[in-house]
Amino acid sequence: MAAAAWCVRLLLRPRRYPLLSCPLRTSPRLLCIATQQKSTGQNLEDDQSQSQNKPKAEPRSAEKIFIEEKAKLEEQLKEMTDKYKRALADTENLRQRSQKLVEEAKLYGIQSFCKDLLEVADILEKATESVPKEELKDDNPHLKNLYDGLVMTEVQIQKVFKKHGLRKLNPDGAKFDPYEHEALFHAPVEGKEPGSIALVSKVGYKLHGRTLRPALVGVVKES
Repeated sequence: MAAAAWCVRLLLRPRRYPLLSCPLRTSPRLLCIATQQKSTGQNLEDDQSQSQNKPKAEPRSAEKIFIEEKAKLEEQLKEMTDKYKRALADTENLRQRSQKLVEEAKLYGIQSFCKDLLEVADILEKATESVPKEELKDDNPHLKNLYDGLVMTEVQIQKVFKKHGLRKLNPDGAKFDPYEHEALFHAPVEGKEPGSIALVSKVGYKLHGRTLRPALVGVVKES
């Protein structure tokens, strides 16, 4: 509307051109087109100025993107490091357990063999104890030589036992220990402390500190 009114005023205004001998006639159509173009240009300028004045959304900076990527990578590195440490600890525990099993196999691998030899040692001990001491005279050389041979055999087998970590348990008079002794009976014994061992029926053995066979004993109880 403002452009149309401006066109009408322009048409009604008298024009004088002193330099020209005759007045120029301007087409109203051309004037309206020019006015509209001018108005359109002003509107475009106004729109551009308004668009420039509007706050623009700040794009994500490259630094911010790098920081986020760095945080993600650090989190992944932390997770992988934790997994690596756990796997390393599991491997070390497995290695230690395997090494312990190997060492125990070396120490106690002869356990069954030693148990079988204990019966031989018991027979030798009973054989030497059954020989009467008064019969060991020079006039009975056969018995004396046999007895000496049995004693030497018993001593030698005990040396072999000691060499391989097998130790005899003869707990006569000691305190009763359920880990090393097996009680056959309990009886009051005068002059003996209750809980002590009064009689050893069969000696025991330990292999590298582990009880291989408990000693069979009689334990003193209170009267």
